[in-house]
Amino acid sequence: MLTKSTEYAIRALIYVQLQNWRKMRPGVAEIAREIEAPAAFTAKVLHTLSSRNILESMKGRGGGFFFTNNQSEVTLYQIIMVMEGDRLFTKCGFGLKNCNDANPCPVHDRYVALRTELLKMAQSESVDSLAQKISRGHAVLNRSGFGEMMT
Repeated sequence: MLTKSTEYAIRALIYVQLQNWRKMRPGVAEIAREIEAPAAFTAKVLHTLSSRNILESMKGRGGGFFFTNNQSEVTLYQIIMVMEGDRLFTKCGFGLKNCNDANPCPVHDRYVALRTELLKMAQSESVDSLAQKISRGHAVLNRSGFGEMMT
């Protein structure tokens, strides 16, 4: 459902939060490795997030990516809107341009319900809340089970 850019953005932000709690500022190569994403693509995603003030970056010794103030309270909804716009929450399940309540596609009613639940979840979960789940050992960030190392 999410684009690769959005998936990588969410995973990168969670990883940055986990590292920030350890008083560390990870760089692009480290983030890409830990979220299992191509480094060049990760750099583009991080640039987008930084340019939209979702994340901060600092170059040089002691640099890397980090959150200031309440930036880690950014919701999944806000990240999705930055990375791909509202199509996830508005488009037709069949991809029809004119699908609506008056002119529904065959899955319209059920798809609207799914979109509504997805929207609720995206608006209620933040980078911080998801990072806390990993930190507590209730979730993982990658196939190797990153998160277990954080506990």
